[in-house]
Amino acid sequence: MTNDKTEFQGRPTPDSSASDAASETRMLPQLSGIILEELNELTLAELCRACAVRSESIVELVEEGVLAPLGREPHRWRFSGIHMHRATVALRLQRDLGVNLAGAALALQLLDEVEALRARLRVLGGY
Repeated sequence: MTNDKTEFQGRPTPDSSASDAASETRMLPQLSGIILEELNELTLAELCRACAVRSESIVELVEEGVLAPLGREPHRWRFSGIHMHRATVALRLQRDLGVNLAGAALALQLLDEVEALRARLRVLGGY
């Protein structure tokens, strides 16, 4: 991600004067990134860096069936942006809510089913 600067004009507080408001210009970072679904693939190392975890965590997600990378061996695995999203959700469920790996896998499966049902409803015009 790159970090560009954008000017931001602050709003004056009720008790500040107009000259205070003019001097309250701050620089805020502007974020930019890449849409990962458009990338061809990520390696295990790249996915680990993106998720800020060790490779053992990703291997566990693969073993549990949360992720299904292309390739048979970890050094040949290739992941998509969708895999990265699934990994991020599973890792956050584990870290933030204390959900175990099997529970995270179940939650992702249920989220997938909800999305599939919503897609069906959209096709039928009801959602």
